[in-house]
Amino acid sequence: MTARWHRYGLRCAIVHLALLIAAAFAPPALAQSREPLIWAFGDSLTAGYGLRPGEGFTGQLQQALRSSGIAATVRNGGVSGDTTAQARARLRWGLRGLPRKPDLVIVELGANDMLRGLPVAQAAINLDDIVGELRRRNIPVLIAGMRASPNLGQRYVAAFDAIYPGLAARYRVPLYPFFMAGVTGNRTLLLGDGLHPNRRGVSVIVRGILPSVRRALSHDRAAIRGDGP
Repeated sequence: MTARWHRYGLRCAIVHLALLIAAAFAPPALAQSREPLIWAFGDSLTAGYGLRPGEGFTGQLQQALRSSGIAATVRNGGVSGDTTAQARARLRWGLRGLPRKPDLVIVELGANDMLRGLPVAQAAINLDDIVGELRRRNIPVLIAGMRASPNLGQRYVAAFDAIYPGLAARYRVPLYPFFMAGVTGNRTLLLGDGLHPNRRGVSVIVRGILPSVRRALSHDRAAIRGDGP
């Protein structure tokens, strides 16, 4: 018994020493890293609906940023089917699930409200609460706008489309006017449902929004250094 416990204690000591050595030489964790952390907070369009791992928005955006010299990590905060109300309800616990405060949150929401014909005023209030909460936490925001389908009527379209520039102006945050720019209506860039982008469609989205993401990150780093306004 004594010999067995002696061997057990020796193995524990060896394992403990190995863990200490690994920790000493391991790269810094994301929680302590200053490499940019981006959270794409949205619905199925950011969640990568119908696509394989790495083919969705977050995977392709992360790859595009790294290819352009920015070693960013892009976390997926998209939930398929989410309305602005559902996203608003999960915002706080979603932030708590991140390793640290993000350097940028891309807010991409509203499409499901629009597709269900939900009241524009309701979507506007929910989005205002989401962006407002992020700004109160001093988290930089990039708003990815949506556009209403023309068949909803001129009044609905005008009111819905105005939500996003209004939010950007109120909180003084950048706006990418239409997340699906260059993809909507092009069947070759969409899945069979005619709504969600396929892999090629996502690459078009990423190529379009990438300059806005880079500018938002550059502004955040300048503010941290004290170079910006």
